[in-house]
Amino acid sequence: MSTTQFDVIVIGGGPGGYVAAIRAAQLKLKVAVVEAAALGGICLNWGCIPTKALLRASEINHLLHNLGEFGFAADNVRFDFDKVVKRSRAVSAQLSAGVAHLLKKHKVTVISGFGKLAGTAGANRKVSVSVEGRETTVLTAPNVIVATGARARVLPGLEPDGKLVWSYREAMVPKAMPRSLLVIGSGAIGVEFASFYRNMGAEVTIVEVAERILPVEDAEISGFARKALEKQGMKILTGATLGKVTKAENSVTIDITAGGKTAPVTVERVISAVGIVGNVENIGLEGTSIKVDRTHITVDPYCRTGEKGVFAIGDIAAPPWLAHKASHEGVMVAELIAGRQVHPISPMNIPGCTYCRPQVASVGLTEEKAKAVGYRIRVGRFPFIGNGKAIAMGEPEGMVKTIFDDATGELLGAHMVGAEVTEMIQGYVIARTGELTDGELKETVFPHPTISETMHEAVLAAYDGALHI
Repeated sequence: MSTTQFDVIVIGGGPGGYVAAIRAAQLKLKVAVVEAAALGGICLNWGCIPTKALLRASEINHLLHNLGEFGFAADNVRFDFDKVVKRSRAVSAQLSAGVAHLLKKHKVTVISGFGKLAGTAGANRKVSVSVEGRETTVLTAPNVIVATGARARVLPGLEPDGKLVWSYREAMVPKAMPRSLLVIGSGAIGVEFASFYRNMGAEVTIVEVAERILPVEDAEISGFARKALEKQGMKILTGATLGKVTKAENSVTIDITAGGKTAPVTVERVISAVGIVGNVENIGLEGTSIKVDRTHITVDPYCRTGEKGVFAIGDIAAPPWLAHKASHEGVMVAELIAGRQVHPISPMNIPGCTYCRPQVASVGLTEEKAKAVGYRIRVGRFPFIGNGKAIAMGEPEGMVKTIFDDATGELLGAHMVGAEVTEMIQGYVIARTGELTDGELKETVFPHPTISETMHEAVLAAYDGALHI
């Protein structure tokens, strides 16, 4: 075994860890990243990126089957499902290699293995690296960033079995296209998989224990999205609970209770998408002052744990559990370690995006939460059907909703559903980060013709000034 000294050791090479390492290296710190699997983490290899490749394929499939609106016709439209899956894996492989290149470019030492905290050595923290249970290296540094991420939560009786019951991993690399599918959970992961498989032709049922799908989103947007998905042929059961599970050779039957009635639902495959569990096991937290709350490490606004010199970022720490939040935390912590002045990240300024069809995006407070906090609010709404670009694109299904503080003009929240809204939400994020008010947003000139004009109209609508409806 060898002992190597660094300024910063990052445990985990996902979107939080590798970005933290790059930024620390840019600030002239000596950095090591310890990663047990592929660089890029779950996001790049089994989450954000490959799912978007799959969703893109499903959007193309949907478009090819609806060409008549645009004056085209195509006969015998078909797809090679194996190639669809292989392309998504190739995209991930390309980007993982890109991360390796970036780390090499910035002279970050990458060590393959499982990293864990292993006590102290004077003013330094020790990190033990093991491969297949055998310790291979001990690293030391005054600062350690824990970025070990999270994994899918498993429901008892519905453990992924590689055939009938899938987690997100199995759902991304199926051996064949299922004819019917039950998705348990209607957060971003569940709804995105439901959208992919429905657009590819599967019969899809979504089951959600909450009273509505996408429960963290504004209720009005959630309701709009539900109607759109049901219009596509999905069956959605909310306020639902699961009962007896019966597995056959090539199907699963689950008793589902919803609306006071219990009925069996039989499908070929089940996707369980009921949240995440932080990877806190076996990373050396025992005997430290680091606290864990419901499988996630407790941190302060600067991502500092209760142990001096140890930080935690990304999905292992506080919500929201999003890749872009993890990356920004990585930058903040790297700059803090380097002695720079930093500002905590405001969770209310972190956008959330769901890449189903239609897309959903939001930032800030929902209408319900704004009222609960005590704000007197002004709400603006504008539908895509009033936007020329949306109609020209054949995408008139959508709306934008803005919520302002009536007293100050502060933009409290913005919520969107429709084509390309995940690309547009950053406009409202900039507005909140820059503390722009209704007056400045009203005076902002939006290009025409663009779908982004709906954002301007939704601001105007909050003050009874919408022009195209």
